[in-house]
Amino acid sequence: MDDIAPGALLADDELARTRVRFLTAEPVPPGSVRQTILASWRRSREFQVQAERIDPLYLGDQNLDIPLMRGAEPVLHKLGEQFEGQPISLILTDPNGVVLTQRTGDADLRRHLERVELVPGFSYGEQSVGTNGIGTALEDGRATAVFGHEHYAEHLENLACAGVPIHHPISGKKIGAVDLTCWYRDAGGLLIALARSTAEQIRQALLRHSDLREMILFQAYLQTCRRWTGIVLAFNDDIVMMNDRARQLLDPADQSVLLGHATEALAEGRRTPATLALSSGLRVRVFCRRVPGQRESDTAGGVLSVKLIEADETLAAPTPMLPMYLPGVVGSAPLWLRSGYDLDTGHQRGEWIALEGEPGTGKLTLAKGLHQRHHPAARLLTVDAPGTQDWDVLLREHAEAPIRTLVIRHADRLSAPAANTLAGVLRQLRERADAPWVVLTLVPEAETEPALAELLKAFPRTVRVPPLRHHVEDLAELVPLVLSKLGYGGRLTCSAAALHLLMRAEWPGNTGQLYRVLKAVAQRRRAGTIRPGDLPAEFHAVTRRPLNRFESIERDAIVRCLEDADGNKVRAAKLLGISRATIYRKIHEYGIVPPAR
Repeated sequence: MDDIAPGALLADDELARTRVRFLTAEPVPPGSVRQTILASWRRSREFQVQAERIDPLYLGDQNLDIPLMRGAEPVLHKLGEQFEGQPISLILTDPNGVVLTQRTGDADLRRHLERVELVPGFSYGEQSVGTNGIGTALEDGRATAVFGHEHYAEHLENLACAGVPIHHPISGKKIGAVDLTCWYRDAGGLLIALARSTAEQIRQALLRHSDLREMILFQAYLQTCRRWTGIVLAFNDDIVMMNDRARQLLDPADQSVLLGHATEALAEGRRTPATLALSSGLRVRVFCRRVPGQRESDTAGGVLSVKLIEADETLAAPTPMLPMYLPGVVGSAPLWLRSGYDLDTGHQRGEWIALEGEPGTGKLTLAKGLHQRHHPAARLLTVDAPGTQDWDVLLREHAEAPIRTLVIRHADRLSAPAANTLAGVLRQLRERADAPWVVLTLVPEAETEPALAELLKAFPRTVRVPPLRHHVEDLAELVPLVLSKLGYGGRLTCSAAALHLLMRAEWPGNTGQLYRVLKAVAQRRRAGTIRPGDLPAEFHAVTRRPLNRFESIERDAIVRCLEDADGNKVRAAKLLGISRATIYRKIHEYGIVPPAR
């Protein structure tokens, strides 16, 4: 369908009317637009792309010292020489549609592409500018041509473009796209064929430029997959390959831990297998072997064979965990669910639990939720370890009114004498027939403190509670819960755009910080919907480094001016008295997300 020539399309004016009907939510007659394009229009609308203007996301200068550029450069240079003086542009992008290079043989076409910002550093992904040859090809994963009014955004209707995704010849991973763009009036039926040919030439060039290193690694990876039924990963400086088992059982954090271990093992020449505890709670046995290159002294990469050594019966099938109902507890991210399930397993076995996590991660909330689930009518007692002087009071309290669940908080703050005293009291409590279930909360790494060694002997299992930054997807449930606790349930909601900004934050203070942020927001917006402009300025940016006071003031000023200008960067630059180039650079430098217009 994408090989269609523009002459075979519906008349321009009819296609233009169809686009307007779609944009005004009127029914689109069957057959009035290609299904590939209609599907892309729908995605563009879901992405809230502005149809009446071109405003691509600017991501700044890109790193061009990459294998894709090294393989593509000779191909594009040769083709560019053939197109010299012709109104056609050769464009190479990364896998997200960010333009890496653009070569145009005609001055008029070059000026027009500059006006619509189809130039290096700008994103032409569908989420940025809607239906177009680059973004739609990457989104659909296949060669795609877009002609005239098939483009979603205005000011592209006089162009025709054909984009083809580029896949790595060894790993098969999508690494970019090549696009040919020309005036719509000049487009011919061979445009898509030429784009396909160019992409294939680049793929072949990548294969030649690999010096067989990736091929050797790929062969070693396939051999391991044939004889190993578990997790397999292969890697070098440029690529990472993994089998379906790895994708199903390892989250990105676990993958990073394994690859980091393997990199160190190869560098140090270690050959012995290692046992690792991953951030998700999995314990694994890791076998890492070096893959020699063309010469024995060279290294093509490494191959990891990973065996699960904990709870094999529950991990045999990669079925997703179902959310477990705990009163007052929300969240369905895998790491969060695992901590709840591990806590519940310990409770069912009668094991006392050390609950480890950063301040504000929800350790007490989990313990209370589990108690409410299993013993809603029984007594729960929470004590703050540093503030308790007489631990014998626990024995007296239990004798007077039996404690079903005892939560001892901030154990990491105890001195060695206090911790040893508590250990003695807990031994007495454990000997009773009606001993309570005890949960001890502490911060990460406290297990290794010598002062707690005696106390932790009473707690055979440690359950780790993940920080909020490791399960930010749960903010969709946490935000309504916090607003309800603040007394705004049903009266104040959070927009999708504001929630997106919250999910981009690091949350060093975890849910405690979320509570404070939403409390401050609710003091200004007490009803209706929380919009991005209601959030503090720091949530409009992803800071890649600590900012000094001046930089923080500058960032906040840019965020507020963008709000005042309804996201228009040119108007915001004028309000600030700086150039357009400067505001684009600052937006990129501070990681600011401009408000949608």
